[in-house]
Amino acid sequence: MITLSTKLELPTVKTQLFIDGDWQDGALQKTKAVENPATGEIVAQVAQAEIEDTKRTIKAANRAFPEWSKMELKDRVDLLHRVAQLLEEKVEKLAKIMTIEQGKPVAEAKAEILSGAENFRFNAEEARRIYGETIPAPNKRVYIVKKEPIGVTAAITPWNFPMGMATRKLAPALAAGNTVILKPSSDTPLSALALFEIFEEAGFPRGVVNLLLGNSSEIGGELTASDVVRKLTFTGSTAVGQKLYQESGETLKKISLELGGHAPFIVFSDANLESAADGLIGSKFRNNGQVCIAPNRIFVAKEVEQEFTKLVLDRVQNLKVGNGLQEGVNVGPLIREDAIHKIDHQLKDATERGAKILIGGERLLGEDYEKGNFYAPTVLTGVTEQMLIFHEETFGPVIPIISFVSDDEVIKLANDSEFGLASYFYTENLERVEEISNALEYGMVGVNDTVISHPETPFGGVKHSGFGRENGHFGVEEYLNVKFVALKYRQ
Repeated sequence: MITLSTKLELPTVKTQLFIDGDWQDGALQKTKAVENPATGEIVAQVAQAEIEDTKRTIKAANRAFPEWSKMELKDRVDLLHRVAQLLEEKVEKLAKIMTIEQGKPVAEAKAEILSGAENFRFNAEEARRIYGETIPAPNKRVYIVKKEPIGVTAAITPWNFPMGMATRKLAPALAAGNTVILKPSSDTPLSALALFEIFEEAGFPRGVVNLLLGNSSEIGGELTASDVVRKLTFTGSTAVGQKLYQESGETLKKISLELGGHAPFIVFSDANLESAADGLIGSKFRNNGQVCIAPNRIFVAKEVEQEFTKLVLDRVQNLKVGNGLQEGVNVGPLIREDAIHKIDHQLKDATERGAKILIGGERLLGEDYEKGNFYAPTVLTGVTEQMLIFHEETFGPVIPIISFVSDDEVIKLANDSEFGLASYFYTENLERVEEISNALEYGMVGVNDTVISHPETPFGGVKHSGFGRENGHFGVEEYLNVKFVALKYRQ
């Protein structure tokens, strides 16, 4: 165990791999530093897995699968409920761990952990609803459709929601009867480690849940190449998703991908502007804009552009940027230095092409920000299709405002993207609700609302945002195979 920071009196967390029910170092005893993005402080050194460790982990998960998949349903459900209970009981500790490694405000971290508990609770009950069916059959036959767990499942998760993404993938996989291997981001492994401490405390059988930390290419390559691993689920960049998809083709494993986003946020002239401004601020600056479903292109009807922009500026001025452990902070640091460079590059391109920065537009410096990756919340107007920020996902605290005149124009602009994850629009016109929600080429549409992710509802995209769905009964289906049985009961 290691104390993350005695100065901040943060909780302890194990730092080894979790393979076949045991905490252990990697084969070569290597470790990697974990850095606090708010202070630049090294807060932990975590074990690193080698290819040999990955192979052992796959064998362990495969060995545990028959027993786990055939476990009495009530016992499996009880274990999942126990995880949910422990997440809730330990929320204060888990939130501090997440904030120190990822940067988001403690309040956001708590909400993410409690949402993870709900993921386990929902999927525990969904395990009871994995129904087969009987199809009417002639000639003294019975046709039966069964749903069975796939087998060993590998999950690769990103740094922006280190607990949320892990629970969203592992809960349905385990509920369906699969054994799992988690490979979290190297930037934020501590939340995953804390989650696996909970798995151990809950009493999962050996080999059912396994955790690998280390080089993503090496571990990912071993997982995709293995015929034993029958399912891969990944959340991250489109480029990496495409690589995993290609590699998984060799073993024809089932795969689901939740990739990049570039969400349009449309404000029509008849919208409730106060509500739209609140929705934009809440969703855009959540996790400092480092969210795949964050609004990235803000389309505002020309006749209300000035009024709406003022409402947005008033709210942005009241945001408090700082260390997520400090009380009252709304916006934490960016995860890495390169995120700042990307924002600066996009803003430089936009202003050179005629856009105007109304607020922000710079890295925050000074005593409170000196060693962290802090960027001022930014509002940009005069954005056009010729600018990089129109086409590239920002993943940061920038609001680019684009004016439009007609419904047809804004739909064309909104759909002008290779991505198709989330989209939002605000209007009081019911007829427009139907038309615009049908016209948007996105897997999810928020109408007068930006809270679109729930344990009960499907989450996922189209186009280069990937395929497959998480959450709801759709999420569990991703971890099941369908078997057909044809029985002739009398000759």
